[in-house]
Amino acid sequence: MISVNNVTLAYGKRVLFDEVNINFSKGNCYGIIGANGAGKSTFLKILSGEIEPNKGTVSITPGERLAVLKQNHFEFDEVSVLHTVMMGHKKMWDLMSEKDAIYMKEDFTEADGIKAGELEHEFGEMGGYTAESDAAQMLSELGVKDDMHQQLMKDIPANIKVRVLLAQAIFGNPDILLLDEPTNNLDVETIGWLENFLADYENIVLVVSHDRHFLDAVCTHVADVDKQKIKVYTGNYTFWYESSQLAARQATDKNKKMEEKKKDLLEFIARFSANASKSKQATSRKKALDKLVFEDILPSNRKYPGIIFKPEREPGNQVLNVEKLTKKVDGSALFSNVTFDIVKGQKIGLISRNPLAITMFFEIINGREKADSGKYEWGTTITSAYLPNDNTEYFEKSDNLMDWLRQFVPPNTKETVDEDFLRGFLGKMLFSGDEIRKQTNVLSGGEKVRCMVSRMMLQNPNLIMLDEPTNHLDLESITAFNDGCISFPGVVMIATHDHQFMQTTVDRIIELTPKGIIDRLMTYDEYIQDERVKELKAEMYGDALVQA
Repeated sequence: MISVNNVTLAYGKRVLFDEVNINFSKGNCYGIIGANGAGKSTFLKILSGEIEPNKGTVSITPGERLAVLKQNHFEFDEVSVLHTVMMGHKKMWDLMSEKDAIYMKEDFTEADGIKAGELEHEFGEMGGYTAESDAAQMLSELGVKDDMHQQLMKDIPANIKVRVLLAQAIFGNPDILLLDEPTNNLDVETIGWLENFLADYENIVLVVSHDRHFLDAVCTHVADVDKQKIKVYTGNYTFWYESSQLAARQATDKNKKMEEKKKDLLEFIARFSANASKSKQATSRKKALDKLVFEDILPSNRKYPGIIFKPEREPGNQVLNVEKLTKKVDGSALFSNVTFDIVKGQKIGLISRNPLAITMFFEIINGREKADSGKYEWGTTITSAYLPNDNTEYFEKSDNLMDWLRQFVPPNTKETVDEDFLRGFLGKMLFSGDEIRKQTNVLSGGEKVRCMVSRMMLQNPNLIMLDEPTNHLDLESITAFNDGCISFPGVVMIATHDHQFMQTTVDRIIELTPKGIIDRLMTYDEYIQDERVKELKAEMYGDALVQA
């Protein structure tokens, strides 16, 4: 068990945590959630000992081992891939290094022999004699090929390095596992492997993630960081979200009797408890929900943006025609011979093994880049709004938010737009009061994305293009964005690593590859599970590039 007792942390006048008391127990996976800047990652650093709180203590059951997913991707550059993983079990690695150093002594004595024997015994009890093969097997399961195991970390690609550091964190079955955004830069197959691994994990896991699908798959509890406190709720993220929304609605319904409210909440708990029995973490999650009482369900204090796109006109039948579009960078094809049509009513998910391919495709069809060959044509009725992956160019000047947004008012409505009108759009994205006078050069990444969404809503588009829209956003903004795209009556083109966003929004998948496209009218889950699609991927990318 890991216990947090009266932990307080402040930076000057800014208080992140005020006398936090919380226990984390074996057999549970806790999803740490909270708004951007609430202190989620900082809390993990307090638990790991990297940050010392101003007051209070963190205690771990004696003899238990804590492991952390490393964020410094260059820390092990001069270490081999296999040894980097093994270093995750520090005590075992130190023992191995100590006994190897003794054996290498030129003046090896009888005392050295006795000491080496003691170390060998302790090393064996830790599972040291199978450590190398165990590490190699874990790397292989994570898609790190055998020929990379002896390479130095500095010589392997960044996306493979992420997998090695993940293997390091979970190597040796630590008693307490701290994971900060573990799905970043992982492909869908590796994320699936991690979900299954954590679902079967019998020790304590604390995970910070903006991936709602991942949180739902692995978490038995949610630890909500809000207003300098942390409160633990039973269930996964969706249970927390839906139950808190239900509690909030009931709190405002003054005409409903308490007994009726209790009945609704208990029915809600029962429904989720039944669904939990079908999940990967069936046993632990269902047991926890079965013990839940309706008094434990409280309305959330969180604020959700209002992301609502209202088309000024309905799109015609012809939306976009793309014909034989090809683009190379430094001699390598990002995509080639891309040919497809989009018609009214479709919501399309764009995917590729190379994220640059998606970004370049969006930039081309928005007239910001040129293709090497091929063409595209927009329908005459289409009014589009584009959220680029990189929004740097939009914030090069220092304007207040009101003046910044004013420059994007459509020409045909400029004369009728006043400050209250613009304030309404900013307010929907949670910029209220004096915040609208905030200068754009001091905005955080999430605030910039919210500004860009205000700009998009102002366009009244009937087609929206989104290149990784969840980057820099907190879970509340991601949820609101997702809901806005689901209810949007126009056409959506989206590329996102957020599994739930993709699964709940799109009805067509187009994958860009160096040898053409794969185009299917199906959901994202259907696409990644389709056997014929897997065969086509092998043909398009080449067997050598297909990851385990």
